[in-house]
Amino acid sequence: MTTEMAVTLVILIAAIVLFVTEWLRVDVVALMVLLALVLTGVLTTEEAVAGFSSTAVLSIGFLFVVGGAVFQTGLAAQIGDRILQVAGTSERRLLIVLMVAVAILSGLISSTGVVALMLPAVVSLAARSRIPASRLLMPLSFSALLGGATTLIGTPPNIIASDALKAAGYAPFEFFSFMPFGLALILAGVTVMLVFGHRLLPQRKFERVIQRMETPEELFSLYELPRNLFRLRVRKKSPLAGNALGEILREERRMNIVSVNRVAKARPVEALAALRNGERYETLSHPTLDTVLQPEDVLIANGNLTEITQAAARWNLAVMSNQPVIEGDVITNELGIAEVLLRPRSSILGKTLPEVRFGSVHNVTVLNIRRPGHDTPLDLKTTALKFGDMLLVQGKWKDIFALKSLRHDYIVMGEPEAAQMGAFSRPERAPFALVILLGMVLALILNLMTLTVAAMVAAVAVVLTGCLTMDEAYESVDWKSLILIAGMLPMSTALVNVGLVDQLAGLFSSTLGGFGPLAVIAGLFWLTALLTQVLSNTATALLVAPLALATAQQSGMDPHAILMVVAIAASMAFVTPIASPVNTLVMTAGNYRFTDYARIGTVMLVVGFIVTMLLLPLLWPL
Repeated sequence: MTTEMAVTLVILIAAIVLFVTEWLRVDVVALMVLLALVLTGVLTTEEAVAGFSSTAVLSIGFLFVVGGAVFQTGLAAQIGDRILQVAGTSERRLLIVLMVAVAILSGLISSTGVVALMLPAVVSLAARSRIPASRLLMPLSFSALLGGATTLIGTPPNIIASDALKAAGYAPFEFFSFMPFGLALILAGVTVMLVFGHRLLPQRKFERVIQRMETPEELFSLYELPRNLFRLRVRKKSPLAGNALGEILREERRMNIVSVNRVAKARPVEALAALRNGERYETLSHPTLDTVLQPEDVLIANGNLTEITQAAARWNLAVMSNQPVIEGDVITNELGIAEVLLRPRSSILGKTLPEVRFGSVHNVTVLNIRRPGHDTPLDLKTTALKFGDMLLVQGKWKDIFALKSLRHDYIVMGEPEAAQMGAFSRPERAPFALVILLGMVLALILNLMTLTVAAMVAAVAVVLTGCLTMDEAYESVDWKSLILIAGMLPMSTALVNVGLVDQLAGLFSSTLGGFGPLAVIAGLFWLTALLTQVLSNTATALLVAPLALATAQQSGMDPHAILMVVAIAASMAFVTPIASPVNTLVMTAGNYRFTDYARIGTVMLVVGFIVTMLLLPLLWPL
């Protein structure tokens, strides 16, 4: 063994130890691997940073953006709702429909995103159907893993395997190259759950209570907002017409303006006609002191009836008592209400809301203050805030949940409940997201574009059509995964350059080759499958792909068959809760133990191995 081989092997072993122990984040470990390879002279700088320009990295990054648009527009939620409507409440039917539908979704968008989307809905459905969530959530996560094995874009290992073939001068995998294996594995997975699930899946209730927060709609009723919110129309002769909103707020200390609504008409006469016809208003951005009011603007004001009536008389405003404020006026996909709890060391304790300029600083309106031990709401203008006070705030969802970043001051409640009712989403853009997603898939099926170009076109399209803003596009990218891939790709290069891959491939060929091609395939399957139980499937694919390619070249086997096995085995992350983020996501909600994954995950892994070994010779002659 040469010095370069020894150094590379030490770096690899150190990386695996750090991945398994999680002493450091995986992206930090990947960057450390990159630096170690450069500093020890194993790779040049150009070779070390080549991963950041890899087509695999670019493709996965753009696919994150497309997936983000599917979620942001509410398209994924709509699909999830339809799935649960079809599934009904029968456990067996629910299991079949849920696993098949989630697998199909995971073939097109992130499996982690699919499970995160479906998790609260499945838990809720389980409670309504009186089925323990532990009977459904592990099948949910396993089907997401199997679904990733159905298409080229389903999971990063598929893209990595295809990219490895292309880099070696072979034809890359096509979009549906994985489909036969994926469908067979999904069928096998559903069969395992139906045949063995009732014995292997735990029937376990939560050992601890996971408190559910009130939904925005429930808060609307709980705080009796219909009794405290009123519509006020600015008359043409009102002194407020043409003046800033600050004029009224400086004098009306007991009234808050929640929103300013303006009929989208050019002339006041048309505005009045629209008003009488019940036409909806165009809600302006969250009002500030500088918001200039116009005749026929409608203000939604918060306060008690007496104070609102007196203010309306002073400012010549019409109280629109025949059109009470409803949920849809303050709760939409863009606007909402939420509770904010003050922390023990919050910087605003002992101060009033006007003193800290809460509304203008955070761009939200406080509608109510509740304090433990007090049955009645506190005055919004004069109350000195205390630890434990609960503020009911209203504004844009993005502004409300931006308060989370001020974690020393506030705890924002109910984000999952808000997201479940469609907060942050743009449902009117869902058709655009669907067309773009289908267009990308069609372009890949017909080989009109490479994966990288098709994903890039789709990512740009979702931004241009308003499905995502550019900032949201950046936020939808899982940068940790991209850094992991870009940082570990140089390790694959190093293993090849120093000769370790050729030596290991020769070892595989000499020890297993004598037993035939299937023995080599079986060895690579189990090597990949065992590594993916402790490493991420992405890291595993990056490490094993060059070894598999060299083994194929030395043994004269079809490299497509070998790399197909590696990609499939990398998705077999069933045996441990840390093998995949989807397993970790459902662990707490299903009250699973490590042994639960080991028990049924081992059965899934063995069945997956059998299906792969039976199907591979038929589809890819060895």
